[in-house]
Amino acid sequence: MKLTDRDLKELFELADQLGKKRYHKLTDRDFENYRKFDYWRYINGNSECGTTQESKDWVEKHSNWYCPICGENYSAKNGKTIDHKLPRAQYPWLAMNFMNLWVICQACNQEKGEKHWYEYEHYMFVRHSELYLAVKAARPSQLLESLKDENNRRGY
Repeated sequence: MKLTDRDLKELFELADQLGKKRYHKLTDRDFENYRKFDYWRYINGNSECGTTQESKDWVEKHSNWYCPICGENYSAKNGKTIDHKLPRAQYPWLAMNFMNLWVICQACNQEKGEKHWYEYEHYMFVRHSELYLAVKAARPSQLLESLKDENNRRGY
């Protein structure tokens, strides 16, 4: 069964299961990838120095004028930002996995915060039901599928 065919509860249980198994087996490479994101996104890895041209180009290529969640023009919501669908605090090895990145507005990013994706979907369903379908459409199903394959390969 494909992940896209699973119901929400099954998907979130799988994400939690995969995340917990992998988190306790982080490698030096995982942490290196985590740091790479800061250097890819920010000059010298420091947000105070501004964003790199490479990350600006990526944002330009992977967004249009409107936030995929709230549908508002980025300029009306204090601009756009690169966000991790699955938070890098909980999934540091996915910091540089581009399937885990998306461009959303600053306001939606702040509201999402460090919520796990299933917490975020639930939060949006309860508090902003009018935006729930947009969040559901952005669900990181392919990424979760790749995690499942990786875990099977590593024998977790």
